Amino acid sequence: VSLHKPEIKLESLKEDIKDFLKTSGWEKKLQNAVYSELNVFPLPCHPAAPPEHIKEPLAYMRKAQGSWEKRILKSLNSMCTELSIPLAQKRPVSEQKELLNKWNEMGTDEPDLSLFRPVYAPKDFLEVLMNLRNPNYENGEQPSFRNHLGLIQVPLKVKDISELKEDFSELGLNIGQLGIDDSAQVPPEFFENEHVRVGQKVLAEEDSAAAQQYVRQGCPTALRAELWALILNISNQPEDILYYEQLKSNVIQHDLLVDSLIYKDVKLTASNDDYYFVFEDYLYQVLLCFSRDTSVLEHFTYSSATPPKSYIQGKLGMEEYAVFYPPNGVIPFHGFSMYVAPLCFLYHEPSKLYQIFREMYVRFFFRLHSISSHPSGIVSLCLLFETLLQTHLPQLFYHLREIGAQPLRISFKWMVRAFSGYLATDQLLLLWDRILGYNSLEILAVLAAAVFAFRAVNLMEVTSLAAAEAVLADLSTLKVMPLLQIFLFATVT
Repeated sequence: VSLHKPEIKLESLKEDIKDFLKTSGWEKKLQNAVYSELNVFPLPCHPAAPPEHIKEPLAYMRKAQGSWEKRILKSLNSMCTELSIPLAQKRPVSEQKELLNKWNEMGTDEPDLSLFRPVYAPKDFLEVLMNLRNPNYENGEQPSFRNHLGLIQVPLKVKDISELKEDFSELGLNIGQLGIDDSAQVPPEFFENEHVRVGQKVLAEEDSAAAQQYVRQGCPTALRAELWALILNISNQPEDILYYEQLKSNVIQHDLLVDSLIYKDVKLTASNDDYYFVFEDYLYQVLLCFSRDTSVLEHFTYSSATPPKSYIQGKLGMEEYAVFYPPNGVIPFHGFSMYVAPLCFLYHEPSKLYQIFREMYVRFFFRLHSISSHPSGIVSLCLLFETLLQTHLPQLFYHLREIGAQPLRISFKWMVRAFSGYLATDQLLLLWDRILGYNSLEILAVLAAAVFAFRAVNLMEVTSLAAAEAVLADLSTLKVMPLLQIFLFATVT
């Protein structure tokens, strides 16, 4: 329409479009959309690289992920057979009505889930990672890596403490942080007031990149929900709300076997958690909708994982009768619902909560339960954690190893869940601020090592894995930021 106006001249069209984008606010929206893509999608590969390289460049990692997926599917299928329950079926109309009526109070429903078991738990996954080997290294000795005495035996490049200091420089001891009570340089209340003022300005600018830089020093509680939404480029438009409603109607119409796994997981984890049991209904809503969301399949273009397929009865192996199952391609495991629980503190509007979770999942959380060589992938995090401990706390590392209490056996579950359910919620949100701020999960491994450093004196006295676990059983009193700062910037190197 604007182009037909007489004041629009062809020779100045380019500048006029630029001006229009500026004045209409579309310039910011486009910038944020591009920035979001750059944050999520991997850098382009070499033009000659085969497509699977985008998913995972190392063949042995791809192979290991493939066999792990087969194991999960086998577990799911055998549950189907044992319980004679179909993977998916249409709900009878009466059941649809009932579910619709109790949509906001699903937590009161007590279906019998005694026969269902989680498809796998983090410790099963750790066993698989411990057996990973690079076939090229099996015969030839590579002395530098042979010195690694941890459970992870694959030679990936992980950062040393000087590189981590550089990457996480905004966590430095002389830089103001939210989550530090007594910074000597600046009185905390002065820093906080100024930080809030800057945060409001960042929000007014509506600039994702600025918001991402800002949260590296922590988010003020009152601004966190909006800042995270800006970083993740979530605006909850009418079409987003409509999309969420469509997912909800899919849940109401069809009953999936994974629904029972989701129910069971929420009951086993969040429902027993002092912080999160109140959000039980939200968790069902978000996770049931998530399992139906086919847009989640897009993340498999840059994930080492492949969505599982199911065949229409009697058509096994015939590709034209194959469907992804569940529709989002993600089979939940024990603890999966804890990725959503902390977000319930920030977002009370279901469609917005849903979108934030989905975006957090396709950017970060999927890396915590798939086998890959990515620096934020769980294999690299395990290796980073073990290397930091072995390098900076060698006595502790050797002591625990000698008594059969390999540190990774204790810290693995923390990292797989991004510490959700282990830290107090205010501390967890400060940690997740930094995940978003640095667009990386490496901070999980650093924090895990810092926890061991903090409890080192007690750990040096234990004589069994059970005793070591007891020392580290309760992390709810820990303050995340001082731990990270001391470990990164006060460790003698």
